[in-house]
Amino acid sequence: MKKSTDELLNILKSNSNLDDYFSENRDYMQYATLPQMLESLILSKKISKSEAINNSLIEKHYGYQIFKGIKTPSRDKLIMLCIGIGADLSQTSKLLNCIKASPLYAKDGRDAVIMFGILHRLSVIDINLMLYDRGYTPLE
Repeated sequence: MKKSTDELLNILKSNSNLDDYFSENRDYMQYATLPQMLESLILSKKISKSEAINNSLIEKHYGYQIFKGIKTPSRDKLIMLCIGIGADLSQTSKLLNCIKASPLYAKDGRDAVIMFGILHRLSVIDINLMLYDRGYTPLE
């Protein structure tokens, strides 16, 4: 049976030995790297790295460095890549978490526009136009 994040947090709070926590919950820990998660996502979306990078409007060389794990993208660049891949909000959140970036937050106006764009499968260009029209900094 799979343990939720809340369950793991409660176990961690009640456990006095960190080594015991890791040995007992090893199967529930996330060890995937950003390149592994991206590779899995593009396979599931049946899209090539080249298409994902082109759709994201990220400079091609930099995009391949992200896929290889040479570069860790900024929050905006990763969001752009997620949009280029066609990731949903949940997948985007997991990838943002992987680089320890703040999650998209619906109470933040800029993030709300980005979330709307992801939910409606809009392109980076369309989302940037919506951001610009509302006075927010475009994804860059």
